Amino acid sequence: METYILSNGVTIPKLGFGTWQIPDGDEAYQAVSHALKVGYTHIDTAQAYKNEASVGRAIADSGVARKDIFLTTKVWNSNHSYDLAKASIEESLQKLGVDYIDLLLIHWPNPKAFRDNWMEANAETWRAMEEFYEAGKVRAIGVSNFMQHHLEALFETAKVKPMVNQILLAPGCPQDELVAFCRQEDILLEAYSPLGTGAIFKNELANELADKYGKSVAQIALRWSLQKEFLPLPKSVTPKKITSN
Repeated sequence: METYILSNGVTIPKLGFGTWQIPDGDEAYQAVSHALKVGYTHIDTAQAYKNEASVGRAIADSGVARKDIFLTTKVWNSNHSYDLAKASIEESLQKLGVDYIDLLLIHWPNPKAFRDNWMEANAETWRAMEEFYEAGKVRAIGVSNFMQHHLEALFETAKVKPMVNQILLAPGCPQDELVAFCRQEDILLEAYSPLGTGAIFKNELANELADKYGKSVAQIALRWSLQKEFLPLPKSVTPKKITSN
């Protein structure tokens, strides 16, 4: 597995396995188990996905050493304060059954409950994340769904700058301005829904390219992400597709 290097020197696998919309229980367990079996070394989950326990169980049962797996989770919208974030991070560690998290993200910059004071809420959430980072319980910290103004606001109080921004990136949705800003700030771009939540499979050009190069439509989309130096996080529950991706 090839890797990128984050701004703090931590290496991160260039391709991750996404678990959004995979229900907790046997389905999540089997999907993650198969992903690890066929060579994925990067698993992305979140509190909001409600499948951390199954993801953690699959990792524990995989036979792959914990140090060889890069594990990401995210602080959900309801936990945007210093105390709430600290408690939720501890809860994620417990549910995942791990001693540390490789990458921890703020899932969303301005959830409805904190819309009137989102800057302060993010700053306090980030302060809690920085403490876990400094304590070695988290190896890298970042954000998700942050636009430029959300990042600039966070920079005003952050002691440690975000290392990752996980956003919607897919063919037809390149977000050029935000990507340029993140690169200027040495923030790695992760691409969630790199297959356009399935829309890519109906795209005529994508299908023509897949035929031309003898690849699947998903592989064409993932190559697009990789050639732009994004980190795609494809999700599937079908063993054949997990392997193909």
